[in-house]
Amino acid sequence: MTWWDRDTHADRRPVLLARNRIVAAIRRWFEEQGFTEVDPAYLVVSPGNETHLHAFETVALDEGLTPRTRYLHTSPEFAMKKLLAAGEERIFTMSRVWRNREGGPRHAVEFTMLEWYRAGQGYETLMEDCAALLRAAAEASGVTEFRHRDTTCDPFAPPVRTTVPIEFARHGIDLLSTLPQGRPDAAALAAGLDAVGIARGSDDSWSDLFSRVLTERVEPNLGAGPVILDAYPAPEAALARRQPGDPRLAERFELFACGLELANAFGELTDPAEQRARFEADMALKERLYGTRYPLDEDLLSALARMPPASGCALGLDRLVMLATHAPRVGDVMWTPPA
Repeated sequence: MTWWDRDTHADRRPVLLARNRIVAAIRRWFEEQGFTEVDPAYLVVSPGNETHLHAFETVALDEGLTPRTRYLHTSPEFAMKKLLAAGEERIFTMSRVWRNREGGPRHAVEFTMLEWYRAGQGYETLMEDCAALLRAAAEASGVTEFRHRDTTCDPFAPPVRTTVPIEFARHGIDLLSTLPQGRPDAAALAAGLDAVGIARGSDDSWSDLFSRVLTERVEPNLGAGPVILDAYPAPEAALARRQPGDPRLAERFELFACGLELANAFGELTDPAEQRARFEADMALKERLYGTRYPLDEDLLSALARMPPASGCALGLDRLVMLATHAPRVGDVMWTPPA
């Protein structure tokens, strides 16, 4: 049956109406906190410059029929940082975003991202925001627990906070020792994986090895949550500033609930020279791995020099609704699922 079959739609409709209530509750919460809702453009010069993100490309014709390559954005982040540079202080959006090569019960190539920024406030404030949004979604949906498959968690419980180095240590790996002077040492991390019996490829980079430990050992053992996994290594946080107390680590955390990653937050990097260097390194790696690269957004790099210190968070709205309605797939909580 198609989603637009009358009987199928009737079965789906209660969940979709719950989605509307959750969206309304989120919007109300941000407005009560003094945020301004913004609506960034979807068609952009650069879709984002992270190595493993894949965008949808198109051609726009100007009034002289001159073709210009454009992309559907993978995040509204670049546009929102420009708004911070323009003087906005608290902004949020619920934007459609597009990421190619994604699909399955937890992913869709087109989805809705809730993203918000606080100028002049540290990224730890976003942890409190995330906890409040979990509660708001549960109340709007009328549930006392979130559920994904056979895992449940209490959305009203304060999130447990831990760090990436602590979680690696639980599984026998001293992560920080593989970052001498902040430089990734792939051989040292490979030895750590070998010692605890994690299979690896002979040509795995430090980042590949890090991802293996994270996905195979750390994330499956975080517990039902909610959990905040903080202090990612700086090489795994392309748009986050380094922690002042330990430059090997970044001001980055992820929020997990029912074993599912819901949000990704940064203390934002505002140094345009460092950001350019990171983007160029990531695009060089993307070209080696995938044979393509995306242009840099020069306006963004110019705006960073004027942007105030800020923190920002991106949360997968469809995943949040999925947990709050106990739906099995993200497509089940979309009014019209992607084709």
